[in-house]
Amino acid sequence: MNKIYINRANIITPLGNSVEPNWEQLVLGNSGISKIDSFGHLKNFYAGQINDNQFRNLKEQVLNNEYYTRLEILGISSLFQIIDQSKINSKTGFVLSTTKGNINELSNSLEKASIPLFAQKIADYFGFKTEPIIVSNACVSGVLAVNIAKRFIEMDFFEDVYVLALDELTDFVLTGFNSFQAMDFEQCKPFDKDRKGVNLGEAAACVYISKKEESNAFQILGEATINDANHISGPSRTGEGLVLSIENALKEAHLTADKIDYISAHGTATIYNDEMETIAFNRLEMQDIPTNSLKAFFGHTLGASGLLELILAMKQAQENVVLKSLNYNELGTSVEQNIVKENLHKAVNYILKTSSGFGGSNAVIILKKV
Repeated sequence: MNKIYINRANIITPLGNSVEPNWEQLVLGNSGISKIDSFGHLKNFYAGQINDNQFRNLKEQVLNNEYYTRLEILGISSLFQIIDQSKINSKTGFVLSTTKGNINELSNSLEKASIPLFAQKIADYFGFKTEPIIVSNACVSGVLAVNIAKRFIEMDFFEDVYVLALDELTDFVLTGFNSFQAMDFEQCKPFDKDRKGVNLGEAAACVYISKKEESNAFQILGEATINDANHISGPSRTGEGLVLSIENALKEAHLTADKIDYISAHGTATIYNDEMETIAFNRLEMQDIPTNSLKAFFGHTLGASGLLELILAMKQAQENVVLKSLNYNELGTSVEQNIVKENLHKAVNYILKTSSGFGGSNAVIILKKV
């Protein structure tokens, strides 16, 4: 098999419009989550929201911006910073990850809420010559999109692929998670004994993947996606799908679990997700590996979350700093896990990124810093 690399990356979050300003805030322990007085049907809750001034600056840089929705502008603005339009050809792929897309348009037009239309508009902006590949598989979509891009390159279907993952804060999503009684109306606390649920957020994240190694590249060593079909919304109590996914990814990577330097967990701060993840890690004897969740920095950004957190896992490896799991004080799971309480300076060469979602879906990826 040819080696496949993640080369360029960019993110847009409430903390900034590229990786560097986000990193500066993360190291300081500053969160992009803030108190929101009113949004749709909900009042007085915490979420990660890109403010009007930040969005206005992004919109001004997009040509014919009135033609595009807010979410499309976030995606275009994110991709613009890493894309080389002059080298896009018939062997360049475009994979888009989202859970809800332009769901806000549904009340106005079924067509405008179409995810294929949404993806095609972004593809057309940059002149992609291939049909967009859409990944919409609950909250594993961001990691799964990278896994799928890697597989297409392995099969020589594409020579290189741009992956874009994005979702925005909407009344539909907020109301849905609230109906599940899965939201914390204060700041979320992943893995903590006092955790109550998620904060939600919005973001866009993108990467460029190819067989060619560029500067600051990460090699994709292994990946896997397994659905344990446990429940429509609740995770497996034994972590079965996540365990099998990690085992398969380690097998492909030709690594043993003890070689992993850092785990970027899904860590939604719900009672059941965090419990499931720690059980899965313990079953694989990975409980001593430094682990964090970035959900208290950005909220759960749905289809963007896996890629957003993967990009920041790469940044942590480049800087040899594992960020603290914000708002974590005391372990609240039935088994031990090395959740990072303060920024940890250590060599990070091998990363495991995990994600889990509704319907029993699980996706993981293992990267090597090169």
